[in-house]
Amino acid sequence: MGNNIKNYVGAIMALVGAVLLILATFVPAMSDLCDQNWYTAGSFVLIILGLIAHVVVNKYFSTDVEK
Repeated sequence: MGNNIKNYVGAIMALVGAVLLILATFVPAMSDLCDQNWYTAGSFVLIILGLIAHVVVNKYFSTDVEK
């Protein structure tokens, strides 16, 4: 995968989405966000899009892979 940051953008998106869900669950000041559908759905969509982006970028756009 190499040192190129574009190979990790999707994984970073998925991690940010997961951290947002964890923060809303365990941080008392953010507990009201856990009940908001837009926040929960947005974090879930960010995780899914991050996983898809990670696979697509590494499969089709990565220059490190020999074909």
